[in-house]
Amino acid sequence: MLRFLKNWTLPVAIVVGVGLYFIFALTPQLDAAGERLEPIIERLLPTTIFLTLFVTFSKVDFHNMRLRGWHGWLFLAQFLLVGIILCVIIHFDKVFAAEAASPTVMNDWGVQKQLLEVVLICIIAPCAAASPVVTGKLGGDVTQMTTFVLASSAVTSLLMSAVFPIIEPHAGATFTVAFVTILKRLASVLLLPLLLGAVVRHRLKPLYEWFIRTPDLGFYLWSISLAMTAGLTMRNIVHSHTASHLFDAIALLSLATAIAQLIIGRIIGRATGEHVCTGQGMFQKNTGLAIWIALVYLTPEASIGAGCYVLWQNIINSYELWQHRRSGAPSAS
Repeated sequence: MLRFLKNWTLPVAIVVGVGLYFIFALTPQLDAAGERLEPIIERLLPTTIFLTLFVTFSKVDFHNMRLRGWHGWLFLAQFLLVGIILCVIIHFDKVFAAEAASPTVMNDWGVQKQLLEVVLICIIAPCAAASPVVTGKLGGDVTQMTTFVLASSAVTSLLMSAVFPIIEPHAGATFTVAFVTILKRLASVLLLPLLLGAVVRHRLKPLYEWFIRTPDLGFYLWSISLAMTAGLTMRNIVHSHTASHLFDAIALLSLATAIAQLIIGRIIGRATGEHVCTGQGMFQKNTGLAIWIALVYLTPEASIGAGCYVLWQNIINSYELWQHRRSGAPSAS
């Protein structure tokens, strides 16, 4: 049993999180307990993510943190994909506005635009802060991946700040306001665990050595975060009241986007020799930020797409970890 839990930690975490949500949601006798637990879980989630990053960043060799060639290729691929979707949205917004299209046509375009925004939010979001955890388990370079996470947070803050005021001007945010707001949110998540990790590595050697002797600690902390995220995501999906056919389209589109980005990342990796890092860097997304961004600048439907994406990316990562174990290849500590 313990071996099964160890080998399938991520899917077990998703099932536990979703299962607990439905137990509380479908059991009237647990309503009071659920109302008390919900705010506690929402406060615990950022704490477990912080601890995950703290443990992971403590193992990073900061002297080797530098930009690599594959970082640039991933940014180029992301910019191209975002640019294509942005051009399509702008073009058809102008076409339908100029033609004074009928309410039926405008409604159809509104649905199609929502689906395009689902794809957009799943592409434009920065690399997941905890992606070095899975990268290390897959044998990739944690230091290079951490460098990319930091670079991705800065670069995509600029990209999102430029794109969203164009797509949804009614949100009322200028480039500067959007950039400062997004970057502040990212910095609060990344910088403190990064700084504390540096202190542990260079000043608190006993704690650093314990982290090294416990290589899966960050991974299991991440699985706890994932269980809570899965439960909260399922709650948001159930409470969204989105039509079933639209939800099905959103779920399938987010899955297709996840697979496409993983494939693009792997293709880049074959050319650069870092297929694990490039695959995870292109494919793993900061879905917490993506959901928040979608609710602020886009639509609730786009936030549902980001919520579905977090489930898909962890299911796909579970399959990748299974393949890695089967191959007998070592993991990075």
